[in-house]
Amino acid sequence: MTASDRARELVNIAALAADSKQAEDIVALDVSGPLPLTDIFLIATGRNERNVVAIAGEIEDKMIEAGVKTLRREGRAEGRWILLDFGDLVVHVFHEEDRQYYSLERLWKDCPTVALDVVGAAAAVDGEPVAEIAE
Repeated sequence: MTASDRARELVNIAALAADSKQAEDIVALDVSGPLPLTDIFLIATGRNERNVVAIAGEIEDKMIEAGVKTLRREGRAEGRWILLDFGDLVVHVFHEEDRQYYSLERLWKDCPTVALDVVGAAAAVDGEPVAEIAE
C-alpha cells in the first residue's frame, strides 16, 4: 500500500510551511504499509523550543488555509516534540536533541521516503540534506 495523493499533497504543504520557518532535516516517510491509521509521517527539526513552536504553528496555519483541521495536537507547551495529527498526515516537529534521542527515522527505516517540493537546504532525502532551488 502507498500513501494517497491527498496525503502527498498535504505533506508538501506542511513541508513548505516548516521550511519557511527554517526547519532543518525535513523528512517524509510513507508509513501507510505498517500503519492503517495514517499515510505519511513528516519529521522536522527546530533549533530551539521557540523555533519548534513557530514551525508547528506555521504548519497548522497553512493546513487550516488548505481546509484541513488538526485532529490532535500534543507537546506544544514544552516545545521539545510537537505532534500534529491531520489524519492522513502526522507531523513530528522535534528539538534537535529530542530528534536524535527518539530517532524516528531509525524506528521506521523500512518505510520509503516521500519526495518533497521543499525549497532551500533544510530538506533531506534518505537522511541526507538536499539543496534544491525551485524556480
